[in-house]
Amino acid sequence: MIVFDLRCATDGHVFEAWFASSAAFDDQRERQLLACPMCGGAAVEKAVMAPNVSPKANRAPAPDRARALLAELARAQAEALAGSRWVGGDFASEARAMHVGDKPDVAIHGQASLAEAKQLLEEGVPIAPLPLPVVPPAKVN
Repeated sequence: MIVFDLRCATDGHVFEAWFASSAAFDDQRERQLLACPMCGGAAVEKAVMAPNVSPKANRAPAPDRARALLAELARAQAEALAGSRWVGGDFASEARAMHVGDKPDVAIHGQASLAEAKQLLEEGVPIAPLPLPVVPPAKVN
């Protein structure tokens, strides 16, 4: 069996399909047995595909390495937030108040919209996004 990425000429939808061989794909296309599953278009061609190259035997599979890297990133973020206070949706106002000296400088984390974050940066408030989402303390089981 072989899998091909296919593209419909009607709307450019990309999907994959399995065939017994490349010749089987050609045969089905010539007999007009192929159709786009999203729009039903019958003009279906092979799309450009990335080759599926197996990793060397001495390397860990990518999913295991990715999982390990994410776990390390989560551990580092948790360590960085250990002494930080959750302020939720008040993050922008709390950070701004500390920046102008209305509140003492302490480590905080919370939520801000993209517009609020941009405004804080334009005002010179030192902020940084967290790489991973944080579950609010009230929602932790």
